[in-house]
Amino acid sequence: MKVPQMIAAEFRRLFSTRMSVIALIALVAVPVLYGGLYLWANQDPYAKLNEVPVALVVADEGSPATDDSPARNVGDEVADELIADGAFDWHEVTAEQAADGLADSTYDFVITLPADFSDALASIQTDEPRQAEIILETSDANSYLAGTIGEQAVKTIRTTVAEQVGREAASLLLDSISTIRGKIVEAADGAQQLVDGTGTAIDGTTKLGDGASALADGNAALATGTQQLAEGSATLADGAQQVADGSATLADGAQQVADGNAALATGTQQLAEGSATLADGAQQVADGNAQLAASADRVGSAVGQAPAAVPEARADIAARLAAAGVDQATIDEVLARLDPLADDISAGNDRVQEVVGQIDQLAAGSAQVAAGSSSLAAGSAQVASGSSTLAAGAQSAAAGASAAASGAATLRDGIGTLGDGLGELADGTETLRSGLADGAAEIPDSDQATRDAQAKTIADPVSLETDALTEAGNYGAGLAPFFAALAGWIGIYALFLIVKPISRRAITALHSPIRVTLAGWLTPGILGAVQMIGLFTVLAVTLGFPMTHPLGTLGVMVLASATYAAIILALNVWLGSVGQFLGLVLMVLQLVTAGGTFPWQTLPAPLAALHHVLPMGYVVDMMRQFMYGGDLGRAASDGLVLLIWMVGALVLAAIGVTRMTHFRTLRDLQPSLIG
Repeated sequence: MKVPQMIAAEFRRLFSTRMSVIALIALVAVPVLYGGLYLWANQDPYAKLNEVPVALVVADEGSPATDDSPARNVGDEVADELIADGAFDWHEVTAEQAADGLADSTYDFVITLPADFSDALASIQTDEPRQAEIILETSDANSYLAGTIGEQAVKTIRTTVAEQVGREAASLLLDSISTIRGKIVEAADGAQQLVDGTGTAIDGTTKLGDGASALADGNAALATGTQQLAEGSATLADGAQQVADGSATLADGAQQVADGNAALATGTQQLAEGSATLADGAQQVADGNAQLAASADRVGSAVGQAPAAVPEARADIAARLAAAGVDQATIDEVLARLDPLADDISAGNDRVQEVVGQIDQLAAGSAQVAAGSSSLAAGSAQVASGSSTLAAGAQSAAAGASAAASGAATLRDGIGTLGDGLGELADGTETLRSGLADGAAEIPDSDQATRDAQAKTIADPVSLETDALTEAGNYGAGLAPFFAALAGWIGIYALFLIVKPISRRAITALHSPIRVTLAGWLTPGILGAVQMIGLFTVLAVTLGFPMTHPLGTLGVMVLASATYAAIILALNVWLGSVGQFLGLVLMVLQLVTAGGTFPWQTLPAPLAALHHVLPMGYVVDMMRQFMYGGDLGRAASDGLVLLIWMVGALVLAAIGVTRMTHFRTLRDLQPSLIG
């Protein structure tokens, strides 16, 4: 009997009765129903998350208004955004309603924004920042995956809020830095003006120092001349005293003239001597007064200019310091150091002018004294009295001149100190200006648009850009290779419940073991191909999963079904019903080792080792390459492994059939407990 005849005979047996046909159709439909319904149910579950009921409790009391920001309730803002986004079926309820709804499965999970949510977010601008909390409440009694989805939802909310708060904080910081930069630039400009004003003040101080030196020199000359005046006045007083004495003697002689010629001669002699003495004294006084008048004119002119120079210098210094941006307190302090000097100069000038006036009077009197001895004799008493007054005035003038000299020297020294201080001020202001300019240069000068972009980048510095080498399309398409491979095994396993692995008649007739084996394999293989074509139609047409290589995908499914048929055939040939049961055990093992859901690398070591041995993992990987447009060379390697499994299983099955044609085993004589 040939292979096609054995296959036809088996099909006639399967279609012999109505119940056989119904059973066959039902078993052929198993992989279609299993794979199709499961993948349909999980085609795109993420698109249905908006139907997952979630309770949202907004207990946020908001943050009060401050000088820098208005009152704000971030919790309400977040709630509005979540509801508008519609990622879940949000229900804004009270805490009590949320707790009751979570307990009775009205809500899958609860998200709570606590009372201090806004305050905690606003604390980032205070000295005591703290984290805001988002409270997630789940119940695995409702759905474990719903709780996991809730955790992802909270992470998304947390990321969104953190990005918003970070953007606002960064924007505030950048605006503050920009404001600080502007103030530093203004301060640098002011410091430059201060540097310029200080330089001008130093120049003015130099001129004032020169004037003070000239004043000190003039006061020194005045003191010298006044000392000479005092000495000359003393000499004048002595001469005037002698004149007075001579005049008294003359008066006595005149009195005695009447008494006698002898007394007259004596008195005349004395008068001559007194007149000579008076003439010499008058000449000395005239010479001294001439020198004194010349010195007094020079001193008076120099001293007279000093008071007028001081207010002018004082006003000039104040104006320059004010123009440089120096505060009024510093200006007042500088000017206060000039006030005592100005007072001393004014007092010295008054005394000098008084002395000059007295010297002028003295000069006039000296001229009168020099004009004639007769007038001098007549006014000798007055001259004596005036000389005493002149001596006292000259002494006062000497004291005033000494005070003026001392004040001028103090003014000169003070101006020198002021010059040194202004030099240090100039160095300090230059350092300040340079530091401010350097600091401003270190701070970027950005506009508002740039600062907004910087704040956005700081708040969310890393963007996620995905570039998929291959892409499934949706969640269902991602699971399709695994469930198609699993459905193929389930379909073949189910077929062997009614399809006979081998023809007992052919074995009894001692037909070729290879033909018997091929016939026993091709019958479920053909039905398995029908199953895979039906499942492929559901995946590609009904569910519309994208496939880069649809014919290749179908070929993988048919090859997988044929390989499974060879494996289960070999198990049945060698072990009978026990082998059929081991086919179920192999399906369970491959269910966890194929790597259809989680990566196989996450498996425990023994199961990961089985992943590299059992065929279903290769079916899943090969189907992925064809569906998603992956590496076809890798798919070819997977196909080679499947062919090795298929050929190896057929060889084992053929060996078992050969053994059965020559020997009878206890299993042939005694049925299995499970078969």
